[in-house]
Amino acid sequence: MRGIRIGSAFGIPIKLDLTFLLVLPLFAWLIGADVGNLVSVLNGTFNVSMPVETLTAGSTPWLLGAAAATGLFVCVLIHEFGHSLVAMHFGYEIDSITLWLFGGVARFTEMPEDWKQEFTIAVAGPIVSIALGILSYLGFLALGGGSLPTVQFVLAYLAMTNIVLAVFNMLPGFPMDGGRVLRALLARRRPHARATQIAAEVGKAFAVLLAIVGLFANLFLVALAFFIYIGASSEAQQTVLKAAFQDVTVSDVMTPVTDLKTVTADTSLTTLTDRMFRERHTGYPVLRQGSLVGMVTLDDTREVRDVERDAYRVEDVMETDLVTISPGADAMDAISLMQQENVGRLPVVDETGDLVGLISRSDLVTAFNIIQTRGAKAGSDAGFDRLASDPDIARR
Repeated sequence: MRGIRIGSAFGIPIKLDLTFLLVLPLFAWLIGADVGNLVSVLNGTFNVSMPVETLTAGSTPWLLGAAAATGLFVCVLIHEFGHSLVAMHFGYEIDSITLWLFGGVARFTEMPEDWKQEFTIAVAGPIVSIALGILSYLGFLALGGGSLPTVQFVLAYLAMTNIVLAVFNMLPGFPMDGGRVLRALLARRRPHARATQIAAEVGKAFAVLLAIVGLFANLFLVALAFFIYIGASSEAQQTVLKAAFQDVTVSDVMTPVTDLKTVTADTSLTTLTDRMFRERHTGYPVLRQGSLVGMVTLDDTREVRDVERDAYRVEDVMETDLVTISPGADAMDAISLMQQENVGRLPVVDETGDLVGLISRSDLVTAFNIIQTRGAKAGSDAGFDRLASDPDIARR
């Protein structure tokens, strides 16, 4: 979720996802089209008598819809700052806060594994939402004279929706706030990875139930249920990977330079594609006089027509803006970097810039499968020590 950066606060970048630019007008329209019913609900909830005729006259409903929708997303943004500022207090770095289709997401560079810290961070957002709901209600009461019914409506709407959002967020739909609270409580007496798996299963069950309710109530809930289900599965997988690769470095998993297949910059594309066919490789580090100068993949060769490949050299099509990693980096850092840069392999270079190996997704998958086959447990140093010297991985 990259988003468009619109500013920052407390050193945290604030971004808007493209879906937000679609959902904000939609929310404004939905609220504006339903102002009459909302006024009745708010009057009954807060035991007041805001004038329906005034609030539904002319273009007023659409102005109210725009103001209420904008106010709601501002409250969602403040909710995410609640999480983020508490996390920063514990020393965690926040990559960004992004507003998108289903509200807001605070992206942490590292998720807490201490259950007390995760519990505090998770409940901070709903507490902020409740505080915003109370402040909105106090503002609503301060305008009790009825001289500004439009402002009263917006404040009453925000008071109600903030409380509803706080309650909804505390439902056990991992990775929602309530799901993270559940994981934190489970992690009191279990390994973090196991707590995550249990919370993810509960979250997926909640998503299925939410989808069933959404089929009869609101299709928006079905879409939300889908993303909760995907989010629970994804985070559970990431946690299992992190537990498996704990204490495993890139040098433990990579193919060392002595076993690495490389090409030179002056190799013709015809020769390169012949090698790809024979060796079943689709990507090679490119060397010039023994130094790493680029990476070339099968996709790079496709830019040149077959009849011209004898005239082209690897250096004409190779990627020179390389994303590299050091041999001492964590294996999980390699996974994250591959995902971030959308690449399937990373050259491994030492502090002098010399090529010492290559790590690919297949290397990581092989290592993970070996760990799982051996029954390595999260935090089992002995299992990871054996991994570092495993000949099956070294041959990758």
